[in-house]
Amino acid sequence: MIIEAERHFTLPAPGTALQALDFVRDPARTLARLRFLRGLSAGDGEVRGELVVPLPVLGEADLPFVSRLTATPDGATLTPQALPDERAWVEVSGHAQVLEGTPPDGDRTPGRVVEVVFHFQFRAHLSIPEAQGWGGAAFEKMVRAAASRTLDRVTQELPEGIREALELQN
Repeated sequence: MIIEAERHFTLPAPGTALQALDFVRDPARTLARLRFLRGLSAGDGEVRGELVVPLPVLGEADLPFVSRLTATPDGATLTPQALPDERAWVEVSGHAQVLEGTPPDGDRTPGRVVEVVFHFQFRAHLSIPEAQGWGGAAFEKMVRAAASRTLDRVTQELPEGIREALELQN
């Protein structure tokens, strides 16, 4: 069973565009305040951890992930790596883009405005017993719907957790 969720959001960044670039290229800092991640480690262009997701009927699932981190001229990207030997795992992909511009007319903020645009995609691979008959199919449908709602709800924490980490960098 595959369940997907996406999050796209923009956050104001305190400090300079260079500081924001350093932040998005350091996933240990960027993702540090997210409560649904466990065992986060980053190094050698790789990010590893576990997405902790409470799944109705199935209990809490620790979904491991491995993503390759690549710096881009304006930010960073995460490219998921497959974990086919795991019964349940998640692909984590995304992009962070640092934008710098002038304040809108009427804004009295001096200097340049820095924002970071984030786009994350999660694709959870879950193994459940083969559905038998209409009762099994109904159970699978119920698990799929519950897991989808749960993954979506968990990823709603992304903007707030990253905003907290971004504010702590200064």
